Amino acid sequence: MSAKSNFAFRIRIIAGFILLIALVLLVRLYFLQVVHGKEYRLKAESQYVQQSTNQIDRGTIFFTSRDGSLISAATIAAGNTIVINPSRLGDPESVYPALKKLLPDLDESVFLEKARKKDSVYAEIAKQVTPEVGVAISALKITGVQVLASHWRFYPGRVLAAQSIGFLGFGADGKSVAGQYGLERYYNGALSRSDGGLYVNFFADLFTNIRAKFSPDTVEPGADLVTSIEPSVQQFLEDALKKYDEAWNSDTVGGIIMDPKTGAIIAMASRPGFDLNDFKNADPNAFANPLVERVYEFGSTMKPITMAAGIDSGAVTPTTTYNDKGFLVLDGLRINNYDHKARGVVSMQEVLNQSLNTGVSFVVARMGTAKFAGYLEKFGIASETGIDLPNEASPLVSNLKSPRAVEYATASFGQGIAISPIAMTRALATLANGGVVPAPHVGVELRYGGGITKKLGWSPPMQAISKESDEAITRMLVTVVDDALQGGKIKMADYSIAAKTGTAQVARPDARGYYADRYLHSFFGYFPAYNPKFLVFFFAVYPKGAQYASETWTLPFMNTVHFLINYYEIPPDRAQTGG
Repeated sequence: MSAKSNFAFRIRIIAGFILLIALVLLVRLYFLQVVHGKEYRLKAESQYVQQSTNQIDRGTIFFTSRDGSLISAATIAAGNTIVINPSRLGDPESVYPALKKLLPDLDESVFLEKARKKDSVYAEIAKQVTPEVGVAISALKITGVQVLASHWRFYPGRVLAAQSIGFLGFGADGKSVAGQYGLERYYNGALSRSDGGLYVNFFADLFTNIRAKFSPDTVEPGADLVTSIEPSVQQFLEDALKKYDEAWNSDTVGGIIMDPKTGAIIAMASRPGFDLNDFKNADPNAFANPLVERVYEFGSTMKPITMAAGIDSGAVTPTTTYNDKGFLVLDGLRINNYDHKARGVVSMQEVLNQSLNTGVSFVVARMGTAKFAGYLEKFGIASETGIDLPNEASPLVSNLKSPRAVEYATASFGQGIAISPIAMTRALATLANGGVVPAPHVGVELRYGGGITKKLGWSPPMQAISKESDEAITRMLVTVVDDALQGGKIKMADYSIAAKTGTAQVARPDARGYYADRYLHSFFGYFPAYNPKFLVFFFAVYPKGAQYASETWTLPFMNTVHFLINYYEIPPDRAQTGG
């Protein structure tokens, strides 16, 4: 090789090396500014004066609005912590008035107690102070008063979806901070950000990101969480429950609005609730989500499931008749209709129209107890839903293994077995989903830096009943609304609605049997019935002043239907279905 050729070769090597370095630097700069930009900004902000202890760096939780835009449900707020150094502080009595003007909530006795401990060098007097107030306090230049940069978890909606979102708090050790309830707890690992994660080796950082975001079996930290909760629908639901509570003074009241085709939770709420930004002053009993963490006997909203199983098994059809005597006796125990009255020979449609306990008991007898129990398992009644919220309660369904026929008869109308509201919603949503059991979920996807996303997956669909059987039960439930519910007065001329009420006796917690004067009211419905966009489920424990769910829940349900139809501009379906 000539000297000239050798020189040119070396030049190409050097040029290639320079290009490689430039490419590495450009990629790294991309990760610094785009992928980890938010984290570095927080680090930079914390250099203002001094960094406070217990800094929070965590992914954002988003609501998803109707148009697909994202709205923060949980985020990081930046501001200041105000501290004093008592050993350097001058006269506390003269300092307090100056600080009080900028910190209206500063308690004089608490401040003076901290300020007079001259052997102390650090005491916090105000947290979560806005940057504007922090700047004003700094401008006072009071010796012994410091303004520290700090970040904290902030919930813009305050009470909105509080039990679903959860909050950030100290763990059992009193030092580490982690999600304590709701999505904050369930997705704690994904939302967390490691302290040293910003300064890892470039190649390790790059390839770790790629592996984490594209592996279907792992969830890595450093993500934002996008949920299916629609904030305006959530607000409407919470307002509706508040009005119900004011009218009926229930012990517990809750509601779920779901897309039955996907299992996505559009809204979920219960009362009493609490303020996520002030959870320290809230009743701890309100933190748990009764829609997921408690089980109840729901009564007659179980009847459509029993009827659907009977139709699918071939035991009955909508026109099958039986002789209703108002009661029946099984294993020495008497089962009555809710009003103890006999109807004579009636069809299965009338069983749903008039909510007859003896009628669904007849369906179980025709089907066989083992087959009935098998169908309840297909509907998911005997299992947890796997929803992405913590502490899901397991169903209490041991009666479905009993040798006694009476246990299956009572289960057919929702007594003697207890499941969570979300499990009941899943089972009922099956009727709105062509007989396929949906997978309830709140999280939709995890978003990492640089536009990398991880779609959250759920359990595979389960077919509980055939599509033909599902269409049959839907027609029956539409007839319930059109003809029977409040005498057909709530029928909508342009929209088909499938619905059913449920009134159950409340079991005594300290003894066998039920209260004679306490009831659980539930109500579910889906619409447009033959191509449902939404399923709505309501329940209330011990509402005062009314015995039947049709009295308390019909109006809130129909108000919700009208709201959703208008808000989502759902077109009428009566012309298309002829129903």
